[in-house]
Amino acid sequence: MTPSFLYSIIRVATPLILASLGAVITSNAGITNIGIEGVMLISALAGVFASAFGFGPWFGLLIAILTGVVCSLAIGYVSMTLKADSVLTCIAFNTMALGGTVYFMYAVVKDKGTTLALSSGKLPSIHIPFIQNIPLVGDVISNHNVISYAAFVMIFVVYVLLYKTPLGLRIRSAGKSPKALSSVGVSLIKTRYIALGISGILGGMAGAFMSMGYVTWFSKNMTAGRGFIALAADAMGNSTPLGATLSSLLFAIAEALSYSLQVTTIPPELVQMLPYLVTIIGLIVYSVKRKSKDSKAREVYAKKNV
Repeated sequence: MTPSFLYSIIRVATPLILASLGAVITSNAGITNIGIEGVMLISALAGVFASAFGFGPWFGLLIAILTGVVCSLAIGYVSMTLKADSVLTCIAFNTMALGGTVYFMYAVVKDKGTTLALSSGKLPSIHIPFIQNIPLVGDVISNHNVISYAAFVMIFVVYVLLYKTPLGLRIRSAGKSPKALSSVGVSLIKTRYIALGISGILGGMAGAFMSMGYVTWFSKNMTAGRGFIALAADAMGNSTPLGATLSSLLFAIAEALSYSLQVTTIPPELVQMLPYLVTIIGLIVYSVKRKSKDSKAREVYAKKNV
């Protein structure tokens, strides 16, 4: 396990961590936000356009975040205010995002594949003083994109938000006991809108990293299912910031390994399916453990009431 491999794990994990934290917020509010994939995709393209035609990458990041918020709130409006089925709403949104980004990309740069024709710039990488000079450690931890460091800061921020603030209590109540939340005069819909907005911020950051940190352009379907992997990380992590982060790192290891294996004689199709295979296996293990835990809990409850 070389320093470059460990470095790539952090790089690959960045969008997964951000998106999974967004999923943690909405899951705690009682919302399964399948639309996080589309939010990332649209935000990635919006960030590139804003950077190329606006005031550079930082402006692109701001627009990507705002786009993520608007998209998430739009999903909430259709599913909560208009009472449409939330799963179908998110599926429709993801489909629209996939086709819509290609349409607008072609409309602007006359290319259905990438935005390489645009000079959109890249968000800066940070060299950490002192640490960058430490052998091995500096090669792994230093010189990452600014959003990568922001992602790890957001783990702490989301933890504090959920477990140490009144807003976090309301968000968790919206998921665990919505009737109790309404009984004390707090709007359930408003609380869930706030959760979706926060999720949109994180999804927008993840999308911006994909197109202005991971690479410096947008390409068709560049999220490649990372939003769905983030949802799996949220489920495996029991909708907790730390659990989702650890699960994201596990999936990032699989993805980084798939990149390393591309230089071997293993068929590339098998290599490319590795991250998704690990995701499926992880969900199976999680489901089996959860089912076993629920069965034991029912047995204990039955014995107490005999």
